[in-house]
Amino acid sequence: MAGNAWGTLFRFTTFGESHGPAIGCVVDGAPPGMLLDESDIQPWLDKRRPGQSRFTTQRREPDRVRILSGVFEGHTTGTPIGLVIENQDARSNDYSDIAHAFRPGHADYTYWKKYGRRDWRGGGRASARETAMRVAAGAIARKGLDFVLGRPVVIRGAVIQMGPHAIDRARWDWDEVARNPFFCPDAQAAKDWEPYLESIRKQGSSIGAVVEVEALGVPAGLGEPVYDKLDADLAKAMMGINAVKGVEIGAGFGAAALRGEENADAMRMAQGQVAFLSNNAGGILGGISTGQPIVLRLALKPTSSILIPQKTVNDEGQELELSTTGRHDPCVGIRAVPVAEAMLATTLLDHLLRQRGQCGNLPA
Repeated sequence: MAGNAWGTLFRFTTFGESHGPAIGCVVDGAPPGMLLDESDIQPWLDKRRPGQSRFTTQRREPDRVRILSGVFEGHTTGTPIGLVIENQDARSNDYSDIAHAFRPGHADYTYWKKYGRRDWRGGGRASARETAMRVAAGAIARKGLDFVLGRPVVIRGAVIQMGPHAIDRARWDWDEVARNPFFCPDAQAAKDWEPYLESIRKQGSSIGAVVEVEALGVPAGLGEPVYDKLDADLAKAMMGINAVKGVEIGAGFGAAALRGEENADAMRMAQGQVAFLSNNAGGILGGISTGQPIVLRLALKPTSSILIPQKTVNDEGQELELSTTGRHDPCVGIRAVPVAEAMLATTLLDHLLRQRGQCGNLPA
């Protein structure tokens, strides 16, 4: 186990480095018989693709995905699906100054301590470039959820806070997410963030963000207690995304300030079905989905690659000051939205297949 794969029955393994010839993944466990071609995957990759505004890295990568295996006559065969994306705009020379120095906030030092060597070109395997393949696997998982359930599951995300500036939830509009470069559901907040992030970028610095993702249409009953709870797996899935330093589900940390009667999600019957009157649990109780929307939030740290000089050391123990050149996101949280959506999709499909395998039926 080398930490490069995710999932149990629906499982994907990624490979490649930021400045290698290509990145790719192998997806195993996709249901056979699904219609699938590159056009089902590409829109989600386009959502994550760099260089689409001045607020993301200017690395120019078309991120065109190719399916190498597992699909025949337009349908999945049930065998491993191989996916690859060629790297086309790597500039390794931008990183030659840090070949022996450790960038503060990066994985340079820890990779060196673990392996005794590291790929310093853009962070190598530790680069967020790897997340493109998670998005590709997530696109297949989205189709798999709809295919297995026979109805659509909606998975969507948004940036709800940039630095200290949060949205006004009273102005939340999902349609607005696609209208601005921040995936922000609040039109006024997006307008305010523009000069704020531009100022951060021009100073050569960066800022963190909070991302919220949700899944609608997930049936009740998904999750494997007690050690493979759905919320535990989702938390691990989200914490595995680059720069994520915190995850909360439902009311999250806010639940600590609530009384028991405020936090509990009361229930009533409506048209013969259990109806919840609130969703502080974020759609999961006892590690098992309730059928309500599953809601998660991720806190992402500021991008560690900044132009402002910082104190560090090199692999010979010499002290120095280092500023990171190259092309970097001033707010890594923006492009984390499609990655978080993908990890939510893959984890849900994995648990859906596990439910089917254990119980022989799918929850209503």
